[in-house]
Amino acid sequence: MKKILVAEDEQAIREFVVINLKRAGYDTLEAGTGDEALRIYERENGSIDVALLDVMMPGENDGLAVCRKLREKSGSIGIIMLTARTQEMDKVSGLMMGADDYVTKPFSPSELVARVDAVYRRVALEQMRNENNFREEIRSGEFVLNLRNRSLMKAGKPIELTQVEFQLMEYFFCNPTTALDRSDILKHVWGEGYFGEEKIVDVNIRRLRMKVEDEPSNPRHIITVWGLGYKWEA
Repeated sequence: MKKILVAEDEQAIREFVVINLKRAGYDTLEAGTGDEALRIYERENGSIDVALLDVMMPGENDGLAVCRKLREKSGSIGIIMLTARTQEMDKVSGLMMGADDYVTKPFSPSELVARVDAVYRRVALEQMRNENNFREEIRSGEFVLNLRNRSLMKAGKPIELTQVEFQLMEYFFCNPTTALDRSDILKHVWGEGYFGEEKIVDVNIRRLRMKVEDEPSNPRHIITVWGLGYKWEA
């Protein structure tokens, strides 16, 4: 069963979201606060596939804090932030803390379900790949990407990746020195039917550079191809 945690303090919005996700075949868990969301995650013992988090939940653990704590506990859970149109910095902050995507309020049921479906497909695909152990690892210079345990090593030292970061690295490793268009990266990692903006690629690249580059402001590996996208250099 596809299991999703919906954390939203406004009951009317939460009920609207839950109804539509149930219609789409999801097993939903509800939380009205960030603290409650974290308790539910612990109770479910890692069985939650996707978390849908409102940014502006009251209390110490707002949506951004819950996002960060969930990502610390799991690199594989899908995380989507719910933001208002004016919360541009919250969108970027959520992505930098490990969210996979964001949905801007107000949203239609079809858009919400499509975005959740896209994230869930990535989660399910990674689970399937881990279970079937397709190709053991890919090497690129001092980097080793292990496809079985979804880990990245740089000069023998581990680098923790979210599922989106892992898929970005795999795409780069499989296409070394190739200039990859932002739209191609978006389709490959976020899926053909993704509704969002291409800037989500740039934010995730910024976050990834902070992990793999010695000097993120002067990258040697993830190179910007101006007017197009990015390429990987070992």
